[in-house]
Amino acid sequence: MKYVSTRGRSEAVTASQAIIRGIAPDGGLYVPDTIPAIDESFIRGLCGADYRTRAVAVLGLYLEEFSTGELEAIAKASYGDNFDCAAIAPTHVLDDDTAYLELWHGPTCAFKDMALQIMPRLLTASLRKNGEERTVSILVATSGDTGKAALEGFKDVPGTRIMVFYPRDGVSQVQKLQMATQEGTNVNVVAVEGNFDDAQTGVKKIFGDRGFEKELDGRGYFLSSANSINWGRLAPQIAYYFSAYCDMVNAGKLKMGEKLDFCVPTGNFGDILAGWYAKQMGLPVGRFICASNDNNVLTDFIATGVYDKNRPFHLTSSPSMDILVSSNLERLLYCRTGDAAAVRGFMEKLSGEGRYDVGQALGDAVRAEFTGGFCRDEEAKAEIGKLWRENGYLMDTHTAVASRVLRDLRAKEGRSVPTVVVSTASPFKFGAAVLEALGAVTNETGPALVDELAALTGVGAPAPLSGLGKKPVRFEKWVAKEDMEQAVSEFLA
Repeated sequence: MKYVSTRGRSEAVTASQAIIRGIAPDGGLYVPDTIPAIDESFIRGLCGADYRTRAVAVLGLYLEEFSTGELEAIAKASYGDNFDCAAIAPTHVLDDDTAYLELWHGPTCAFKDMALQIMPRLLTASLRKNGEERTVSILVATSGDTGKAALEGFKDVPGTRIMVFYPRDGVSQVQKLQMATQEGTNVNVVAVEGNFDDAQTGVKKIFGDRGFEKELDGRGYFLSSANSINWGRLAPQIAYYFSAYCDMVNAGKLKMGEKLDFCVPTGNFGDILAGWYAKQMGLPVGRFICASNDNNVLTDFIATGVYDKNRPFHLTSSPSMDILVSSNLERLLYCRTGDAAAVRGFMEKLSGEGRYDVGQALGDAVRAEFTGGFCRDEEAKAEIGKLWRENGYLMDTHTAVASRVLRDLRAKEGRSVPTVVVSTASPFKFGAAVLEALGAVTNETGPALVDELAALTGVGAPAPLSGLGKKPVRFEKWVAKEDMEQAVSEFLA
């Protein structure tokens, strides 16, 4: 299996080379040239396995350079005592038709841990396979969760350095503190004056600066990414869709071979795209419900086939979804058309005009597999309160967006089919909004909210968050978006 660029102007590479590079030289994203096919016996074999075994089986189909023994060792080191649940990614069954796939039991209490605990190990193994002697510098733009998960995953990993940019006023207090207190000798964190799209665009521009690339090469560095534009981030996420399906079969909520829907809160389209890859492989999935907050650019795209980022940017209580440029959508467009020239045209229009229209045929193809929906902050908070009062189930604001979108869709359609809601973060990461949703009045801020939410609900707070307020702040620097490259140069001086 080779990996090709969505923009068609870069040579095909191996999986390890795609993981090392992150983004293709032509600015495109790497995708596998074929999607492996599985049958029902493959899924049956996973039903009796633990999460590590499930992950190895799925990853092995995409990472052919890695032996089963290598992947088993990597999975064992990635998914162990660093997760507070032996199931790693448990599926919480709420009723006969609804379950929540909890992806936040890792060290940073967000779904990004599912990939970013394993990706650094895949990267270092890839560097060895390719005889790379330079130090890889990981650049990350984050809307809140990716940054901390990447920092934790790459902390003190030999042969790597990592720098994270986040929107100065676009993350929660807990998210900001998680990054600002990060330990490690090879890490750096800088706030950007602007929103997430400013930070993401800035990082992409740095990757595209060939002069800067040459300058860093002279210093013994090269750049790569830990965002979901890197296939090494996306591939591990495919596994948890298989895992959720197996859990539903094991729980008796689904018969083997029956179709299962997934409702995914997403801004950058990576999480839901991983599920789409699972479906293309043969996982029995009915449809994907793409859930957005007030920044509902994806909802509109799915409905109309027009992607238009020329709209107000909203700061919401689900900040990890406050995104108007969904990078991973490029992969879907390429896979659905196989036309790199068309994809280049879409991306050029997005960069120049802020919008593109994929046309009726491609729009219909997207709508055949995806349904879009969005909800506002108040609706998401109402969902948090409703599930806590009626089911004793506590969720964060991002999960609540998906849960409410699913509820509204079922009411509109007048039917209910088995659906897994992908739960992306611990409710304790967004304590202020969750407390408000539960009707509590608080004057606390930051880490104190973690203790207050635990006291109110009787739900134990995750250990990585309960001690956050006692850690020293290391990173307080901020820069204008125009000065991001200079900040990287100084870090790698």
